[in-house]
Amino acid sequence: MDAERIVMDTDRLEQHVKRAQEAIAGDKKEVPPFWINKYKKEAAKNWDIFYKRNTTKFFKDRHWTDREFEELVFKEGQQLRCLEVGCGVGNFVFPALAENANLFIYACDFSKRAVEMVKSNANYDEARCHAFVCDLTIDPLTDNVPAESLDLVSALFVFSAIPPEKMASAIQNLYKVMKPGGHVLFRDYGLYDEAQIKFSKASDKKLDENLYVRQDGTMSYFFSVDDLAARFEAEGFKTIVNEYIYRETTNRRLELNVDRIFVQAKFQKPL
Repeated sequence: MDAERIVMDTDRLEQHVKRAQEAIAGDKKEVPPFWINKYKKEAAKNWDIFYKRNTTKFFKDRHWTDREFEELVFKEGQQLRCLEVGCGVGNFVFPALAENANLFIYACDFSKRAVEMVKSNANYDEARCHAFVCDLTIDPLTDNVPAESLDLVSALFVFSAIPPEKMASAIQNLYKVMKPGGHVLFRDYGLYDEAQIKFSKASDKKLDENLYVRQDGTMSYFFSVDDLAARFEAEGFKTIVNEYIYRETTNRRLELNVDRIFVQAKFQKPL
């Protein structure tokens, strides 16, 4: 299990939710439509600039994924084919490949710069990984991944970067390359997460309900479990697991403990 997971007691959770709801209710400043459209249109460009500025230094390698998702664990004689969407610079890809010798990973991102960094990594091996540029909302995954060939799709903190009105297209895209019985492994920002409270207090970041823009122009959406399940079930998936998870992180600069709320889910393409 993710080592930073915590059990949030009822009083603590209620206080957190109340604080979040008050911050969100007080956030009444509207971003002009011109800027909303610009942020959505230039999403790939803004993430490309992000990776140009931060290179491989921003995100930590995700060594917790096989503890949270048993499907990724090595099993003798079991060959797995997985697609990592929003692969960034490979923080999931390379730890997963190192921990499971029977795993082949397709890795895509709509940032060309991020994909180039994956390919330039010393551990990149075309025999075990194929990285490619793809806008999940418009580019057919079948251009790079055979139809109905995948056992797993990893979607970790990627759907939150997609405008809500485009999520259905992205989910349909995943459906086409997954085997019947295959699973989507999902983790992303949950409703009332501390980051949403911070956005709301800034009062000039809200683009739409639960959708915000960061200082660098990248976007972040916050999911409720009901919202998330509805989106995947509408495109034919079956919900296997769908829950909020709570983590406590420390802001060392400010010497503060921060409660984070994420959604974690597992969706299956029916047999």
